[in-house]
Amino acid sequence: MAYSWQQIPAGYQQQNVRAVSQQRQQVPGSYQQQAPPQAQTIDQNYLWDIFQRVDKDRNGHITAHELQQALSNGTWQPFNFETVNLMIGMFDMDHSGTITFNEFSGLWKYVTDWQQTFRFFDRDNSGSIDQNELKTALTSFGYRLSDQFYNMIVRKFDKSRRGTVVFDDFIQCCVLIQTVTNAFRRYDTDQDGLITIRYEDFLTLVLSLKM
Repeated sequence: MAYSWQQIPAGYQQQNVRAVSQQRQQVPGSYQQQAPPQAQTIDQNYLWDIFQRVDKDRNGHITAHELQQALSNGTWQPFNFETVNLMIGMFDMDHSGTITFNEFSGLWKYVTDWQQTFRFFDRDNSGSIDQNELKTALTSFGYRLSDQFYNMIVRKFDKSRRGTVVFDDFIQCCVLIQTVTNAFRRYDTDQDGLITIRYEDFLTLVLSLKM
């Protein structure tokens, strides 16, 4: 099944976060994704050809709508627009609201890394991630969360109401959890998984999140 760019090969090597204490639930640190050598040394002419196919109006910039139409979530549907805007915001270094070719290189690697992550944890090759597979994925990233939480997160990101999460929603889910975790860690100065926070600080934290 096609989970991401049409006709784009992908490779992936996951580097997990540090082990979480068994005595007390810690907040995991940021995990890193490292592309394999072939993704790091991809032919720029090949990447330029991909960029031009996505850039439908050939103006040298990829818009959110162009990016959405170029991506497939494995159900023959375009990526959800929330995930597209999330990725545009992450790689739009000049804050133009679009992606240039140089910015596209980072975005390409990001999507292909996530593609292989998704395939790795989609153990039954169903094209979607169920609750147990999501738990396995987030546990490998360093999170220790309750089954009730996983049930809630699947319901939130299960747009098709089938009890599973497809590729684009999986990206959005993982990025959202990591973003909130990073914000939490700023207050968790002793890294014990517990914080005391004023109401206004809490509102500031939530409203400042870029998701």
